[in-house]
Amino acid sequence: MKQEDTRERILEQALELFSEKGYDSVSVGEIARAVGIKAPSLYNHFPSKRAIFDAIVESTAAQYEADTGKIDIHVQNVSQDIPVFTEITAEALFEKVRQIFEYSLHNAPISRFRRMMTIEQFRSPELAALYSRRYVDRLLAYHAGIFRALIAAGELQAEDPDALAMQYVAPVLTLIGICDRQPEREAECLDMLRRHVVLFFRMVHKKEPLQCCNSSFFIACFYSTESRDSLNSSMRTFTASASESLTEGQS
Repeated sequence: MKQEDTRERILEQALELFSEKGYDSVSVGEIARAVGIKAPSLYNHFPSKRAIFDAIVESTAAQYEADTGKIDIHVQNVSQDIPVFTEITAEALFEKVRQIFEYSLHNAPISRFRRMMTIEQFRSPELAALYSRRYVDRLLAYHAGIFRALIAAGELQAEDPDALAMQYVAPVLTLIGICDRQPEREAECLDMLRRHVVLFFRMVHKKEPLQCCNSSFFIACFYSTESRDSLNSSMRTFTASASESLTEGQS
């Protein structure tokens, strides 16, 4: 086995063990046995278990950036991704989000790393901080940057970009968590993801202004002009019918 191949096998087996048992519960000897080498040989590649962990963090971040870049969303660099979101449709946006969502669930190293960090965040303040930076803070900052740029370009409503990022990202992370715990619910979560993305798009997009046209029906704020007109027409018909029934009852 070539030295570079051995190094990759160490990272692969260590990540699998960490994601199943937790970082603290796995020894260097156990990793070496999983790879099929002696523990002293493992130290020729990494000086410590922590060095293995740090290499996993670095390699998964690089892999995620490279793989998401193939669908034109880097989720790392706002300036790179702004052209992707300019003039995008709701369905096109969902398609890109769906690809990242399914990639996050089914790419083995990415999925295992997330599960490992989910476990370790409750055992180590240092890893809890890393988890927050990687899976919460970075995503919020990235999306806030995207929304801020789109607002400045006149593409979105002039709302608080940080609040928009929280409203957009939180449901996506929730759905990923559901799938991690209950993989059989993936189809259900994908349907909810689509509904979330499309509704969010309609709510914030400049071409779908949020304005309440009827004080009695605040839900109309979320619909297009045609839908509001239809709703108001239906309510007028209902009101007229109710009035006629009331008049007949009194006569």
